[in-house]
Amino acid sequence: MKKLITFFFLAGISSAVMAKDIAEYKQERLIAKILNQQVKKHRTIQSSVNSILSRYPEKVDVVMAVAFKRYPEEYRQIMLGALSAQPVLACDVIENSIKANVAPSSELVEIAITAEPAYAQEIVNTAVKFIPTEIENIVRVAIRTEPYDTSNIVNNTASSYPSKVLDILTAAITAIPEQATNIVKDILALFPNQADNVVKTAVTQSKDTEYENIVNAAIDSGVDKNSAIAAAIAGGANKETFAKLR
Repeated sequence: MKKLITFFFLAGISSAVMAKDIAEYKQERLIAKILNQQVKKHRTIQSSVNSILSRYPEKVDVVMAVAFKRYPEEYRQIMLGALSAQPVLACDVIENSIKANVAPSSELVEIAITAEPAYAQEIVNTAVKFIPTEIENIVRVAIRTEPYDTSNIVNNTASSYPSKVLDILTAAITAIPEQATNIVKDILALFPNQADNVVKTAVTQSKDTEYENIVNAAIDSGVDKNSAIAAAIAGGANKETFAKLR
């Protein structure tokens, strides 16, 4: 009796899974048919994606999957069509774009943030979640694309991935070196116990004209003066640079 019950239970699960697969297959075929019809009418893939998602935003996953599969070389237009239809879908758009592997992740992030800068942080969060090994490139591109959101991007990403704080610091400084002191202050506010490594890394990634400013930023953040100077020297600064601070 138990075996019979188990059989029917598994059969029910199997039928449910099969029914779901069939429904998804039919849905994909329908979306593919609509896209083909619109393209045949000389509509761009961008406007076609925009049109479909404007009416059916809940179909973003299947629409983008089908569009990327059929028109992989038009990934920029597909992303822009989806984002212009429903900006709030920014995270879904970057997620589906990364999964489709149609272009380097940094380029996809740049496209998404350029189109919807208000969602820069959410786009970064989603991208890093799916490819954490690319965190430095993602942060660098994001900050270069939307420098006005640097503080939020640095703080949020560093808080979420504390083990990658020096990578994030490096990415931020190389993206906008003129903001090195502000970036150092932001990082030190979150990780005061990593002051030596933060100052050392910041100096290593900066021009010599910024060394004194970085050390002053660290001191202003509560770091011991001698410790800050020693860390800067370990990062490649010359002792004479800080003669006035002693």
